Amino acid sequence: MIASIRGEVLVRRPDHVVVETGGVGYRLAVSAETLKAVPAHGKQVTLHAHMVVRDDSISLYGFASEEERDLFLHLNSVSGVGPKVALAILSTGTPRELLRAIATGDAKRFQAAPGVGKRTAERLIVELRERVASELDAEPVAAVGGGADEDPRLLAREGLVGLGYSLLEAEKLLADVEGETPEEMISSALRRAAEASGAKRS
Repeated sequence: MIASIRGEVLVRRPDHVVVETGGVGYRLAVSAETLKAVPAHGKQVTLHAHMVVRDDSISLYGFASEEERDLFLHLNSVSGVGPKVALAILSTGTPRELLRAIATGDAKRFQAAPGVGKRTAERLIVELRERVASELDAEPVAAVGGGADEDPRLLAREGLVGLGYSLLEAEKLLADVEGETPEEMISSALRRAAEASGAKRS
């Protein structure tokens, strides 16, 4: 299994790149987000990779970060979402933005991607929400890991801002939230955001 590729950029196209390493050019399908991180022709690049083997083809997919590759694998595990559709979804935003959209139940965000209808978007959220929520809950621990004397609520606010919320949104989500640690507060705030999103849809 090919996990990563490092080499010289030979081709840079809207939907794929070709990277030469050891005299072999590897064609990797990429998202618009990953393409932003790929330098010009002749420059060196390192991409995380995932190989999909089928009866009639072998395809390589490239990612600028492990986070994007992990999200690709999550998306690809959902019924009705193949590798091409997963890449289309990844092209609509950063991995962190998409993870937050799943956690908050923002189905319309995914319907913007080609090949994703309402049912697929809703199925995606139902199947991935719990897995994604646990990843988001874990992320702020490192992001807000300040000194012991810092206010947990301030650290929680910084963690939510790090997840893509505005300062005002973070303040609203943390209003009257119970919890002794930043992680507990962030978890409660994310649940509140998910509940609010569900209420709007109904």
